[in-house]
Amino acid sequence: MFALTTLLYPLVFATLCVGSGLLVDRCSGGWLPAMLLPAVGAAALVALSQLTTYEPFLAAATPYAMAAVAAAGLALGWPRLLGFARHRRAARWQLVAPVLAYAIALAPVLAAGRPSFSSYLTLSDSAFHMMGADFLLRHGQDYAHLDLRNSYGLYLENYYDSGYPSGADTLFGGSAFLLGLPLIWAFQPFNACVLAVAAGPAWLLARRLGLGGGWAALAALAASVPALVYGYELIGSIKEIASVATILTLGALVAIHPRWLRGRPAGAIPFALVAAAGVSTLGLGFGAWVLASAAILAVVLGREIAAAPARARWRSLGLIAVAALVTLLAALPTWSEATKSLSTAQGIAATNGPGNLASPLKDVQLLGIWLAGSYKHPPTGGDLAVTYVLVGATVAAAVLGALAVVRRREYALAGWLALTLVVWVVVTEDSTTWVRAKTLMLSTPVVVLIAWAGVAAVRASAFKRAAPLLAIALLGGAIASDAMQYHTSNLAPTARYRELEAIDRRFAGRGPTLFTDFDEYSLYALRDLDVGGPNFIYPPPALRGARTRYRYPVELDRLAPASLRSYPLIVTRRDPALARPPSSYRLLWQGTYYQVWGRRPGAPAAIATVGLSGSRRQRCARIARLAARARRADADLVAAGSPRIVRIALHRSSHPRSWGPVRKGLLLSTPGRLSAVFDIPRAGIWDVWLEGQIMPTVKVSVDGRALGSIAEQLGGNSVVLNTTTPLPVHLSAGRHRLSVARAGFTLAPGEGGSAALYGLFLSPARGAEQPLRRVTPGRWRALCAVSEEWVEAVPR
Repeated sequence: MFALTTLLYPLVFATLCVGSGLLVDRCSGGWLPAMLLPAVGAAALVALSQLTTYEPFLAAATPYAMAAVAAAGLALGWPRLLGFARHRRAARWQLVAPVLAYAIALAPVLAAGRPSFSSYLTLSDSAFHMMGADFLLRHGQDYAHLDLRNSYGLYLENYYDSGYPSGADTLFGGSAFLLGLPLIWAFQPFNACVLAVAAGPAWLLARRLGLGGGWAALAALAASVPALVYGYELIGSIKEIASVATILTLGALVAIHPRWLRGRPAGAIPFALVAAAGVSTLGLGFGAWVLASAAILAVVLGREIAAAPARARWRSLGLIAVAALVTLLAALPTWSEATKSLSTAQGIAATNGPGNLASPLKDVQLLGIWLAGSYKHPPTGGDLAVTYVLVGATVAAAVLGALAVVRRREYALAGWLALTLVVWVVVTEDSTTWVRAKTLMLSTPVVVLIAWAGVAAVRASAFKRAAPLLAIALLGGAIASDAMQYHTSNLAPTARYRELEAIDRRFAGRGPTLFTDFDEYSLYALRDLDVGGPNFIYPPPALRGARTRYRYPVELDRLAPASLRSYPLIVTRRDPALARPPSSYRLLWQGTYYQVWGRRPGAPAAIATVGLSGSRRQRCARIARLAARARRADADLVAAGSPRIVRIALHRSSHPRSWGPVRKGLLLSTPGRLSAVFDIPRAGIWDVWLEGQIMPTVKVSVDGRALGSIAEQLGGNSVVLNTTTPLPVHLSAGRHRLSVARAGFTLAPGEGGSAALYGLFLSPARGAEQPLRRVTPGRWRALCAVSEEWVEAVPR
C-alpha cells in the first residue's frame, strides 16, 4: 500500500492531469506552455468530476471518465509529448521543482515508510473530506437517501448538502478510486501532488520575472512550499492547497495573455476552466481572485479595442462569450446551488470560531519563513532572531522585485501581483481569524515570487555576486521552516486505522453501530456500518440527551438503555479500565485496539442502569434503589465485574523537571526517563498499559528488562485518554520498578511531536470479556461486597 500510494498514485495523477491538459490545449488552439498542462488539466478534471457526480447515476463512472479524457488528450497530444522528450535536457529544470515539491510535501510519510497522513490531532477536517469524497464517488450529489438517525449521515448532510465546495474532493476521489486506493492512505499523497502541480505555474511566473533554468526552478520550489503553505498542507487543508495551484495558474495565464487574447475565442477555455475549478474547490469566495485576474484582462482587452476597434471588438466579445459559457458549464453544480453556496460562504466568513488557532496569525508569515514547529506558534529564542533576519532579507528582495517587474514593463503581471495583494488586504480587513489565516496562506506564494523577482534584479545588477546569498536566504529559510514542522508533525496511526478498516469489511451492513471512542476519522473508516455517537458534533437524535461531552469517550452506563435498542453493534476501545457494554451484548471480535460487541438475539434491554463510582456506601444506596425498581418490574440484577487494575501514580514518580504537568499527566517535552515503583498482588502475566498521546519513540522496561517501544500511537483527539498497545510481562508478586524513557533527537518524522502521558496501569492478561453476575433483587446486598462497574435491572 505504501508504494501504491506514494509512487504509483502520483504517476497516475500526473498522467491524468497532463493528458487532460493536452486535450484542453487541443480544444483551445494549441498555445498552452508545457508547465501549465498539469494545472489546466487538473482544473478540467475538477469540472468533469463535478458534472459526473452531479448526476448520481454517473457518479460511479467518474474515475473511468477521467481516464478516458486523459487518454484522449494523450493520443491527440502525442506529438507534443515526443517533442518534449526530444528536448528533455533543456527542460530538465522544469521537472525539478514539481518533483522536489512533492517529496518535501510528503516528507513525513515518505520518511516513516508507511501509509499515513500528517499533522494528526491538529485539524480533523480531512476526515470529512475523506468521507465526502467517498460518498460523492459512490452516490453522487444526492443526499435525499441519507440516514439522518446517525452521525455518518448527519455529517454528510450538514457539510455537503449545504453547498459546501467539493471540487477538490471529487478530483481526489476520482483519481484514487481509479487505482482502488483507500482514501485515508491516498489523502496526503493527493495534497502533495497538488502542490507539485502548483510548481508548474510558479515556474512559468518565475520565468516572466526574469529567472531562468535552475534559478526559476528554485523560485518555483520556494513558492510552492513556503512555511505557511507547508503547514496547511500538513494538516490536510485540501481546498486551500488545491486553490494555491489555481491562483498561480490564473496569474500565469494573465502573464502570457498575448498568446491567447489575440487569438481565437476558444483560447479563453483554459482561463475559464481554471476559474470554474477555483469556484468549485473553494466556493464563491474564490470569485475575488477571479475578478482580480479578469480586471487585468479587461484592461488589456480595452486597449486592444481602442487600437483596432472593429476587429478587436468582435474577438473580445467572442472570448468573453466562450469564457462565460465554459465557466457556467464547468461549475454548473456550484451555480445551481448558488444560494446554499453563498450561505455557506457567508457562514464561514462570519463565524467567530478561530478553528484550530489559539491566536491570529502574524502578517509577517506572508513572507514564507517561520522557524517554529508549527505555523500556529511564534518562534522562540534564537529561532525568533534568525526568522526576523530572514524576513528582513525577504522584504528587501520583495521591494527590489516589485520595482524590477515594473522596469521590465511586465505591466499585466505587475497589475495581477498588485491586485492579488489587494484581495488579501480587503478580505482580511473585516474577516474572522479563521478566514484571515486562509487568505494569508493563499497570498504567500505571490509574495514569495515577488521576492524572487528581487533575486533576478540583483543578478542583473552590479551586485550579482550577492544573488546566490539572497537565494540561499529565501529558499533556505523556507526549507528550514518546513523541516521544523516536519519534525513536529504527528502521523496518523496506521495500524489502528487498518484495524478499523478490517472491522468495516468484517461487519459491513450490520449496523447501525454505536462507536464509543472519539475519532472523527472513524466515520470514514467505518463508513459501511452507519456509525453514530453522542460525542460527535452531530450526535444521533436518539442520543442527544446523553450525559456525554463532545470529544470525550462515551460512558455506556450513562446512556438510557432504551436508546441502545437501535444499535445491533457497539465498537469500543480495548481498555480494561473501561466498563463493558450492557449485558444484552456479547463480545464478537477483539483486535489490538478495538472490540466489537453484538446484541444477543432476543436479549431484552435493561430497564435501568447505574454506575458504581464513589464510596461503598454510595454504591450500595444506588443498588438498593435499583433493586426496589427491579422488584416492581419482575426483573433481576445483572452486574459487570470490575477488572483488577494496578495503577501507578505519576505524581509520585521520578522524572525530569522539564516534564511539566498537562491535564492529569505529564508532557514528555524533552528526552528523559520516568521511574516509578508498583506492587503486584499475585504472580502471573500482566499487561502494561500507557494512557496518552505518544508520537515519538518511548521505551518501556520493568526491573531493567526491556518490554518494547511505543511510538506513533495517537488517539482521535488530543483530549482523549486512550490506551496504547499493551505490553505483556511475567511478574512475581511484590514490588517492581517501571521505566518509561523518551530518546534524544532524531531525524525521524514526528520525533518532536506529541508526547503526553496521562496514566500508567497494569491488568492481568486474561480473557477480554468481563464476567457478569446475576442475582435476584432480594440479594442485592451481595453486590455491595464486591467491586462492580455497573448494575442493570434486566427483565426475566
